[in-house]
Amino acid sequence: MTDIDPGAPRAYTLSDFDFSLPPELIAQHPAAERSASRLLDGRAIEPADRIFRDLPGLLRAGDLLVFNDTRVVKARIFGEKASGGKLELLIERVLPAEADNPGNEVVAHMKVSKKPLPGSTVHMAGGRHGGGFDATLLSRWPHEDGPLFRFALHGPAGESPWELMERHGHLPLPPYIERQQNADHDPDEAEDTQRYQTVFARNPGAVAAPTAALHFDDGVLDDLAARGIERASVTLHVGAGTFQPVKTENLAEHQMHSEWYEVPHATLAALERCRQRGGRVVAVGTTTVRTLESWARSGQASGDTSIFITPGFAFQVVDVLITNFHLPKSTLMMLVSAFAGYAHVMGLYRHAIAQKYRFFSYGDAMLLERTPARGPAMRPGGPRAIGGIKGSW
Repeated sequence: MTDIDPGAPRAYTLSDFDFSLPPELIAQHPAAERSASRLLDGRAIEPADRIFRDLPGLLRAGDLLVFNDTRVVKARIFGEKASGGKLELLIERVLPAEADNPGNEVVAHMKVSKKPLPGSTVHMAGGRHGGGFDATLLSRWPHEDGPLFRFALHGPAGESPWELMERHGHLPLPPYIERQQNADHDPDEAEDTQRYQTVFARNPGAVAAPTAALHFDDGVLDDLAARGIERASVTLHVGAGTFQPVKTENLAEHQMHSEWYEVPHATLAALERCRQRGGRVVAVGTTTVRTLESWARSGQASGDTSIFITPGFAFQVVDVLITNFHLPKSTLMMLVSAFAGYAHVMGLYRHAIAQKYRFFSYGDAMLLERTPARGPAMRPGGPRAIGGIKGSW
């Protein structure tokens, strides 16, 4: 789903979002303290180098900070086929229980040399007789040529998929973090178990962390509250598609991945209060932006979104964005360029590289304001009421 402003200056191609990144700037470990990460203040024409714990002083009383409260689950599980061939599952989502699904079905990416046929049983984490569990491949998903696979998991004593992941799974670190586990008996590092999770993570279901929120700690949250900055949350379960490269030079040909989101009623009310008092909506991370802008366009407070935000997008909700530094040619580079202006963002990235900022999930952060030319954000008093979600502000 796209929403393009006809006044957009030009059409962008994939090559426009490429840049050269020295590999040593890809953060392999988190900063010693969450809020000790660097913060590139990109609100003005000239960038300013700060520390993340400076953030509360850069916002205003009356602003609303919106977080993604998704929780990363241990979705990476190793196993083998009946033939003994090794395989790996990355469980993307647990499907809701229905008449034909007793609650044990999941959708997963499968890494294997030769894919088993539907109806085949694979043995995960040693299989049911080795302390693990079995899984039956049902079909591709979401359709017969879909990129994912639908499995029924058969745990001992009817353990749920959530319990099986917690017991046998590994934290799905991003592919650019080089210490990825490569066998099912390798333990997750304690550093990752703690730090690849936000301090307010609540709703399990993500296979990647909302990384801009990793910088927040209790000290920063307390400082925000003391300054009169309100907090609210949404949920978007980040999928592995967030790391998928865009492969088509023509951006209109890219098939965006789908992720589940929810905007709670309490957050809808907080958004209304923010606009009524003239505050700004500050999104923590691109996943929060995608959630809020999906709600604004669809009128649906929960569901699946495949919103694809590129330059020319008319933002309706978010005024300020806190985000990490993203992969070249990624949909996230396109989103931040749409938000703060292509030339400005590319200049900020050149500055960040020159100043040796740390990149990607465990890297540093950036503070951006929405370019006014990208369309007005929501204003108070519009026809959309909190109790009636459809309509425009």
